[in-house]
Amino acid sequence: MPYESTIEDLAHADTGAHLNPAVTFAMCLLAREPWVKFPLYSFAQILGGFLGSGVIFGLYFDAMWGFSGQNKLLVHGPNATAGIFATYPAVHLTPVNGFIDQLIGTAALIVCILAIVDKFNNPVPKGLEPFTVGFAVLVIGMSMGFNSGYAVNPARDFGPRLFTALAGWGAEVFSAGNYWFWIPIVAPLLGSVFGILVYQLMVGIHLEPINHRSTTEEENVKLANVKLRESC
Repeated sequence: MPYESTIEDLAHADTGAHLNPAVTFAMCLLAREPWVKFPLYSFAQILGGFLGSGVIFGLYFDAMWGFSGQNKLLVHGPNATAGIFATYPAVHLTPVNGFIDQLIGTAALIVCILAIVDKFNNPVPKGLEPFTVGFAVLVIGMSMGFNSGYAVNPARDFGPRLFTALAGWGAEVFSAGNYWFWIPIVAPLLGSVFGILVYQLMVGIHLEPINHRSTTEEENVKLANVKLRESC
């Protein structure tokens, strides 16, 4: 039986907290959230990353200046501290490979989130959804973080990067790594589209609506009762 969800069904799906513009973008594409929320949520998410970086900077202000060993904060080198806040590519990573890295990592995250919040799927125990999403992020980070630190979140990368540009690291945070800064912004958004396509093609279109499942189960019970009477 084909997947027969409606816009109303999707709109009431529990998507949890939105901390990632790529996730919000995916939910808007699926009509689970109105498009007006995308710029608003994205601004709030970037602002959150910016303010969170400010807290860390204030907490470890003396440590960062002491570690730099110079009269400026560094983006490159053994005493660099910019990588505490935003992601930067490893020496071996090319921009093309880095783009693919972020695209695949975000797609994997979107697939996991869609599987967790899809009410037509076997549900995660109520209350454990945030833990399950967090565990998925942890697994993605442990398996795919070697190349660049797995941003998979434009707000998590751009907000802190903007803060470091203003807090003493300078414009180099945007030019470092062959202008790496745009990749953790664009690639996760495209990765969310890829993740949606993978989930819908591999899982979504094969799931039956809950009401159809219950109707089918009732029909099977009735059919079994009829066969039982006939055999008697």
